[in-house]
Parts: sequence; structure tokens; C-alpha cells
Amino acid sequence: MGTNWDRLDESLRPSVSASVADYERTLPALEKLTAELESLVRKVLTEAEDKPLFVTSRTKSVDSFREKASRMVAEPDAAPALQFLEPLRNLTDMVGVRVITTLPGENAQAANLIKRQRSIFDCRGDTEKDIGSIESGTYGYSSRHLILRTIQNDVVRSYQELLDPEAKANGSYFFECQIRTIFAHAWSEIEHDIRFKSQDPRAWSPYFDRQFTATAAMLETVESAFSELHDRYETVTSYWDAEGEGKVSLTPNRIKAVWQTLLPHVDRKADDDWGWAAELVAAHGLGKTVDLAALLQPKIISNVRKALDHRYSPGPDRLLDDLLLWQFGQSHIELTAEDAGAEQTPRRDSLNRRHQQMQRYRKAQGL
Repeated sequence: MGTNWDRLDESLRPSVSASVADYERTLPALEKLTAELESLVRKVLTEAEDKPLFVTSRTKSVDSFREKASRMVAEPDAAPALQFLEPLRNLTDMVGVRVITTLPGENAQAANLIKRQRSIFDCRGDTEKDIGSIESGTYGYSSRHLILRTIQNDVVRSYQELLDPEAKANGSYFFECQIRTIFAHAWSEIEHDIRFKSQDPRAWSPYFDRQFTATAAMLETVESAFSELHDRYETVTSYWDAEGEGKVSLTPNRIKAVWQTLLPHVDRKADDDWGWAAELVAAHGLGKTVDLAALLQPKIISNVRKALDHRYSPGPDRLLDDLLLWQFGQSHIELTAEDAGAEQTPRRDSLNRRHQQMQRYRKAQGL
């Protein structure tokens, strides 16, 4: 198939060669400009709530520039013409900055922060690379793609003066900024090396396309799982903020929400009324979210399960009752047995039996 340069019409070669010569001559200045733009983006992102993993940049190589500048307009009946008449001024990807994040939600945060720096950058384009694949029911890597223009930048002016001393240097320069997760970054780098840098197109197999589609689907699943994990971590952490979420009162619905976040595997199979739970915790003066979070700790739950050796896995009502019994002992029995004045009731008998089991376990374990 050959390259764009190989297929380029002879009449267009002098123009492209002249552009390539200018590009090669000014490349050191353009690389300095690239470093400047990376530095600016990096500085802007120091204000991000979730800092990106890293920021990188690249300057298009001479060979890559030649290939892009050699593209012709695809009109069979028209005279040969270049797609980019002035590639040194028309191309926006000679300089590229990449922002690599941890999770998909951080892409929008980084993009919005960059776009707000209107005294430094003017955003002239903002696209989400996976929108098309989502709407078509296919898969592809996700990447936020910004086209930015610098505003009165002195390093840009130095480059412009070198490129064309006769033109007025205004410090305005277009470049690309890609924002994507570390997973999408790895996928796209491998895909680009195999799919677009293949030295011999005859070596390509349709199975490669199938494998890339499959890995893109797995990538989306992994990112979703990590995003859910991150959101759950943020929620659980907030329960321990005594001045924030931790001080929210333990209403039946709040207890249900906290329980289903911390112990989603122990849920009620029927009866969505959690008023019983509010009554149990209130009996011991536990009225805030942080109180419930402190009770539902893995170590406490593990001790209770071992002490009682449940024949059947307990639901939330029984497990909460046991946890309170473990923490408050005889006080829990006196406060929550059906009739505090009666010596024997079915519930009191059950609580006493379980309490004795817990005491024997504590003694055996030295707790």
C-alpha cells in the first residue's frame, strides 16, 4: 500500500518538501514549546482535587509530519490537492499533551479545570472519543480530546519568529490535549503500535480486530469496577467524619443505607421496614452514623460469628442484635428483652444463651 509520501502526486512534492524542511529547521524550538505547554498544563492540574497520575507530552517527529503533510484530498475526479495546504499552520497535533488519570470520572474534572484557565488557554474543541462507540453499541477506548489555543505566550512567539520572521508573532498556537485513564492509555498505546504502525499490512488478521474489541469491553468492565470501588470507599470514609456524614442521625432509612453499604452481602430478604434497627441502637444511645459504623466492624462481626457458630447465616436483624449483645452484654439484655420485669421470656432466654456463648468464647480467646 505504501505511505502517503509514496503515493503523493509529483506536482505536490515540492510544496510538502518545503514544509518538511521548515519543520525540521524549527523542530528544536517546537520541542521547547512542547515542554512549555506541558508545564502549563501540569501547573493548572496541581489545583485538581484528584491529581492525575502523570502528564506527558510529545512533539511530532519529522517522518510523522511528512506523512500527515502528504495527505491528499480524496476526490477521484479532481486535480491532485493537499488536504493541508499550510501544514505548519493547519495541523493541531504537532504538539500533544497527555493527562493520564486513575478513573474515568477524573477526566471531566481535569478537562473542566483546564478549560477554565481562560487567561492561558482558549478551548476550541472538546470531544469524548468513546461517545460514538457507546451510541453504536460497540467498544473503543475512552479519551477526552481538547483542542487548545495559547494566549499571548512568549515561548510561542519565539517559535513563530523563527518559523516566519516576516509574520507578526502573536503568541497564539493550537495544540492537542488528551485526557484518559491509565487503562485506556495502555490499551491505546498497544493498539496504536499494532494496528497503525504495522510495517506490512498483509500481516494483519481480522482476529486482531476481534481481540481489540474484546479487550476494550474488558477494559470498560474493569474501569467500572474500580469506579464503583472508589465510590464505595469515599462513602464509607465519610461515615467516620464526625462533623459531616458521621453526624447524620440514625433514622430507619439511614441505618438501611449504611448497612447495605458496609454489609451488602447481609441484607433483608423481605420486610423493608428498618424501624426495629432504629429501636435497638437507640436503646444504647447510638444515634449517629459514626456510632453504627463503629459497631459494624469486621473484627467485631468475625468474633460474633465464631462465638455463636451460627447454624444459618443470620440476616441483618439477628446480626445487629448479636453485635449489640457483644458490645453491651447484660445491659443489652435488660434494655431490649420484651418485658424487663419478667425473669423468663423467649427473647430473654435466647439473649442469655447467646451471651453465655460469647463469654465462653472471650475467655477461651483471652479477649
